[in-house]
Amino acid sequence: MTGRLPLSLFLTFAALSATARTASATEMKISAKALERTLRTQLFTGPEGRYYMRGDAGSTCYVYADNPKVSFVLDRIVVHVHTRARLGTALRGTCIGVSLNTETDVSLIPDAEGETIGFRDARIERLSESRELNFLLVPFLSRKLPQRMKVNAADLMRQLLSRSAETTGYALSLTSLKLHSMLVLGESLIVDVDTGLNVE
Repeated sequence: MTGRLPLSLFLTFAALSATARTASATEMKISAKALERTLRTQLFTGPEGRYYMRGDAGSTCYVYADNPKVSFVLDRIVVHVHTRARLGTALRGTCIGVSLNTETDVSLIPDAEGETIGFRDARIERLSESRELNFLLVPFLSRKLPQRMKVNAADLMRQLLSRSAETTGYALSLTSLKLHSMLVLGESLIVDVDTGLNVE
């Protein structure tokens, strides 16, 4: 993980807004695009931005999801993914079976978990019509995807601040961070967070 991390802009803002040596309440507004970048960085890391549920880029039979899109609907975060599958039996370099292209959606409730921006209550909104494909999609959408969207805000902030002396002339260090609440409001995910910083 490097300094160019998902949500880094928001975490930097939170760090600079905090009062040195004291805990300070900060409100972060996180866009759907920022969450989408996080998801692409932490889960869709295969060739051409794919996540393979079965097989890999060299397989004749495979199932993969790609092109994740994040949006906000009422109080939920909706993740839309495209899924492509070739289901069947590999024989002489081809897949004997069926090819499927489908669009799937899962919605999540944002959840503050100490230092972690997390998600709960995964609700599958749209699946394919293939029972075999859904057998792979359901655990991916309801468990794998929300788990990989999680972000430890404190770890990211510490990484961003680690070179502060070189870039600003001040050595900034995070002493505490606690997420209190997360709420979808309009086009933003609003996060209330307490941060504590030391400046040397």
